[in-house]
Amino acid sequence: MVTPNREPSLSPVDGLGRALDHGMTSTGVFCLNLRIPGPTPCPDEVLTASARQMINHRGPEFAQILRRVTDGLNWVFGSSNDVLSFTTSGTGGLEVAIVNTINAGDKILAVSIGSFGDRLRSIAKTYGAEVDSYALEWGEAADPDEIGRRLDADPSIKAVCVTHNETSTGVTNPVEAIAAEVRKRDRLMIVDAVSSMSSIPCPVERWGLDVVVSGSQKGWMAPPGLAFVAFSERAWAANAACTTPRFYFDAAKTRDSLAKLQNPWTPAVSIYYAMDRAFEMMRAEGLESVFTRHEAIASYTRARVKGMGLKLVPVDERFASNTVTAVWWPEGVDAKALSKRAREEFGVVLGGGQGKLEGKIFRVGHMGWVSQRDVSDALDVVERVLGDAKAAG
Repeated sequence: MVTPNREPSLSPVDGLGRALDHGMTSTGVFCLNLRIPGPTPCPDEVLTASARQMINHRGPEFAQILRRVTDGLNWVFGSSNDVLSFTTSGTGGLEVAIVNTINAGDKILAVSIGSFGDRLRSIAKTYGAEVDSYALEWGEAADPDEIGRRLDADPSIKAVCVTHNETSTGVTNPVEAIAAEVRKRDRLMIVDAVSSMSSIPCPVERWGLDVVVSGSQKGWMAPPGLAFVAFSERAWAANAACTTPRFYFDAAKTRDSLAKLQNPWTPAVSIYYAMDRAFEMMRAEGLESVFTRHEAIASYTRARVKGMGLKLVPVDERFASNTVTAVWWPEGVDAKALSKRAREEFGVVLGGGQGKLEGKIFRVGHMGWVSQRDVSDALDVVERVLGDAKAAG
């Protein structure tokens, strides 16, 4: 198992001093225990690999790296088609998905259970898609049967866009079941798997997914800078008929360049170095072991926060995420002050709430290079600052 080498848990007395000894300033610029849902901590081996000197991105050395990284992506995605990589963020990857398959005027069903579902919907609207929204209360998961009913009611819907793992609420949608409903009705399935792929099972061909997006800064144990996009044969057929303007994010150009073991544009060479090393670590651990580790750490996290008397954001724990746990702060506490104290005194950086959940929840990221000890240390600090706040009245 890939387990980070961490320092012992910080005590309330020496937390700040220990954090400063490890390179963290009192303003939290550098952190000892980064528990946000991305970017996630990177292993030293991956960071060292990323610091290598530049090479010719049109030369044979880079071609070998690109082939290895692509083979690793195909392995994790479960794709017999080469997964494409783009030098951009996860959001850039979502834009790739839309502009290469959806025309202005096409009707899509956008499923949103939180902030990132809203983002995918907004990208589609920006490029002129007609959007039918299936938006749920934040904390809920989508109902596959409801999606099937909506598709039956409107045969003009071309594609369904859905987030697999919604980090803003800590909910994982039942994408396999949703995909079954979509495929019964022969529509395209576009999936934001930015924070799930490589940490939670999401086999694109076995589940019948058409366009699936992920990003290097999440469970892949690498820095931000690359987005990964898988296209099915159905998606490539849609691409051939797609007239949406695109240049940098042209998937066909990227596929043609990959056939020559190149990128069409200058790639983030350093992130490919990092991904190459990360795949060595993932293969050594084994993909099923990676999934099992994430499941075990997530189960521990949920049990621990409930044991502290706190409530999970997911309405139905069956759909609670294995990469990020979202938790309601107790009523009456100053969430910003508690998060600030955790960061500045103890070196623990928690994720905050987004949008309408700002100041109401905190999120504990546990994806990629993570051990149970990392989460335990962070929750020790949460328990301490909450206890102090309660004692102070």
